[in-house]
Amino acid sequence: MGTSLEGKVALVTGASSGIGRAISLALVAEGARVVAGARRTDRLAELVAASDGRVTAVDLDVTDRASAARAVATTVAEHGRLDLLVNNAGLMVNAPVATADLDEWERMIGTNLLGSMFMAHAALPHLLESKGTLVQVSSTSGRVASPTASAYSASKFGIAAFAESLRLEVTAQGVRVVVVEPGFTATELTSHATDPASRAMADQLAASIRTLAPEDIANAVVFAAAQPHHVSVGEILVRPTDLAA
Repeated sequence: MGTSLEGKVALVTGASSGIGRAISLALVAEGARVVAGARRTDRLAELVAASDGRVTAVDLDVTDRASAARAVATTVAEHGRLDLLVNNAGLMVNAPVATADLDEWERMIGTNLLGSMFMAHAALPHLLESKGTLVQVSSTSGRVASPTASAYSASKFGIAAFAESLRLEVTAQGVRVVVVEPGFTATELTSHATDPASRAMADQLAASIRTLAPEDIANAVVFAAAQPHHVSVGEILVRPTDLAA
């Protein structure tokens, strides 16, 4: 990869583990200045240490509009600008509709969909100023629905719709909007499920294929963000080779 991210300022949500952590480290490796946001501040401290202090941390709950605004404001106060927002925070709590916990539906929609919308809204004035890039980490579940993933898929389909509408609003003003859609990735995401059948299904699938690694998704994010400014990579779909769908 080239050096087009050198000196750029990025804010990454959901950065305490998995894909968000990998994205933060990958952006730093390309010369970006990264602010990593999450609720688990102990994990963020580990990330800061792993980056030799090149990543800074901010306490962030994307479901809280005030927290989202503070994270953006802290990033701009610390670095003077914001060039890249990576909306990665998310959770997956799958279960059949008939037995679903409605509180978990609210948590997923609040985190995955509304949380990314709150972050985009807070960051947009700064991205317009810098002619920056917004990357939304979504999922293959935002393309194809499957049993037991109703609310999760609904949140991810919603992300795709919001991202495309936002792109149409801001592309003429120089802001790029990118959606990255990972398939099955080896993270703690599947451990969120409280439904035993859903967890067993995920565990069985993970044992039967070569799953993606968080670094694979981080590479896709870096690829999209590091393109020359006249190049907008709208979507990147990343699937494990061993999966047909």
